Amino acid sequence: MLDLTISIVLYKSKIETITKTIDSVYKTTLNFKLYLIDNSPADDLKILSRDSRTEYIFCNANLGCGKAHNIAMRKAIEESGYHLVLNPDVYFDEGVLEGIFSYMEDHPKTGQVMPKICYPDGEIQRLCKLLPAPADLFLRRFFPWLPGADERNRKYELRDSGYNKIMNIPYLTGCFMFFRTSALKEVGLFDERIFMYIEDADITRRMHQSYETIFLPSITVYHHYAKGSYKNFKLMLYNIHGAIIYFNKWGWIFDTERGKINRKVTESYI
Repeated sequence: MLDLTISIVLYKSKIETITKTIDSVYKTTLNFKLYLIDNSPADDLKILSRDSRTEYIFCNANLGCGKAHNIAMRKAIEESGYHLVLNPDVYFDEGVLEGIFSYMEDHPKTGQVMPKICYPDGEIQRLCKLLPAPADLFLRRFFPWLPGADERNRKYELRDSGYNKIMNIPYLTGCFMFFRTSALKEVGLFDERIFMYIEDADITRRMHQSYETIFLPSITVYHHYAKGSYKNFKLMLYNIHGAIIYFNKWGWIFDTERGKINRKVTESYI
């Protein structure tokens, strides 16, 4: 068994950006395998495959984020103890993967870990979230200037927690998701109906129902965080489509589990 498998989904990715991400992966001393899942229209990025530890998979279609990651994750649950879902614009220092691996080994009730995520200049990204209600996503996306919207978003992002302690969070970002593969086998992979965006909320929520889903601030990674759906109309439509699937699945107004989990998290960390 491998210590770790890693999947990165590519789509017309910039060589210099993804190279920095792959360089970070290759610094680890863990026994790993890296899957590059390419949704691009051409297989130009196959040159990124370095040696036998990297497997390049050309999809010949844009499958979406979750569905592409699932290709690697189906392999991961059979061949490794842990699997990392990694964005192509994330990079980190030597020892990061070993640190999370050690934490997971010492905490068998933990199914998923997210480290502290910062912009390249060191500013923290507030990516620990409560389970979203429709108003949370709608206000922050379209009407952040309305009275009360910023305060609601402040609570949603758990800003007052300080982001300086270990927390069990029900919604962790999709840019760096370190999973226990036995837990994935139990709770399931990404919902392939969601092309991209909010698939991370869905899978973390399912994981949180049975395992701890941990924010680990002692370990830091760096993320460029382009917020593409705020700049691109097509990506915004993907975001809306994903939200519709999510709320149809979990509940729009009536979601008693959401309220119970969010109250517990808020009372614990704020």
